[in-house]
Amino acid sequence: MNTIALTASRMGIGDAGIAAVLGYAVVFFGLVLLMCVVIIMGKVMAGTRKPAKADTPAPAAASAAPAAPSAPPAPGSAGEVKLFDVPDKEAAIIMAIVADKMGKPLNELRFKSIKEVK
Repeated sequence: MNTIALTASRMGIGDAGIAAVLGYAVVFFGLVLLMCVVIIMGKVMAGTRKPAKADTPAPAAASAAPAAPSAPPAPGSAGEVKLFDVPDKEAAIIMAIVADKMGKPLNELRFKSIKEVK
């Protein structure tokens, strides 16, 4: 007969419990080590990320003559939203849905841009 099968069949309940606990301990120790490696690699990669270039040239439209002064934003608003291929009405609906799903008032959220994914 196979020696492993003989050993397992002669193993008592105490020995089986110890083997199970040691097995679980080895697995969790491996998971903790893996978690530490992932955290360390994340910090290393975040440190090597190049910062965005601050000296990029401004778009040509921004360098043109300034437009007429606009009215200050309404109280509680968070400024402008850049819309890319999205009508104003759809953008307003999207912002209202997001605010409703998050359970926050619309004036506490800040939308930077809305873009249609094609």
